[in-house]
Amino acid sequence: STWSDEFLGTGLNNTKWNATNAAYTKNNEAQYYISTYATVGSGIMTLRSDNVPRNGRQYSSAEVTTRNKFSQKYGRFEAKAMLPKTQGIWPAFWMLPASGGWPPEIDIMEMLGHEPNKVYMSNHFGVWPNNGYQTTPFTGPDFSLGYHTFTVDWDPGRLQFYVDDVLRATHTTNVPAEPFYIILNTAVGGDWPGYPNGSTVFPQFYRVDYV
Repeated sequence: STWSDEFLGTGLNNTKWNATNAAYTKNNEAQYYISTYATVGSGIMTLRSDNVPRNGRQYSSAEVTTRNKFSQKYGRFEAKAMLPKTQGIWPAFWMLPASGGWPPEIDIMEMLGHEPNKVYMSNHFGVWPNNGYQTTPFTGPDFSLGYHTFTVDWDPGRLQFYVDDVLRATHTTNVPAEPFYIILNTAVGGDWPGYPNGSTVFPQFYRVDYV
């Protein structure tokens, strides 16, 4: 492997990861990402999400990226994780271009917290605002109840997405061909998942065994 993290230390390895401090203006999300919510211990990276207001946002959550620290064109990208759930919770394992542009974007795993047994695998392409995407859903077990692997094999002209080592989607249209960096995050609220309500449970934890 060219890069990996098994989270064996007592803190986030800042030679590999950036922990975000920001409120992004995208997707009408409602979280502030605070770096202290990304923690490492007992071989697990934990991204916390809770209903603590921070810097003008109603919720606090965590995001880590490898931007400016690791990027690669093509290869296998995999994470083993136990996902957070309940209404308005939106964990993801995805990638963006090292060049800073958008699109393209590769989403290895996204899950909407009110449907914890369904994950989405996507490729975004084109030139904004005339951009497009291809998404394949996969319905399986409740991904919040145990650890599962989420993988993409990215080759020239082909993305093959796996859940627990079983091929679940192949995309061959508009496959990107430039170095990407890795992102793991939990958004709270937004146009796609909707917003937390009385059924939402806080705090939530996105637990990652390795990347």
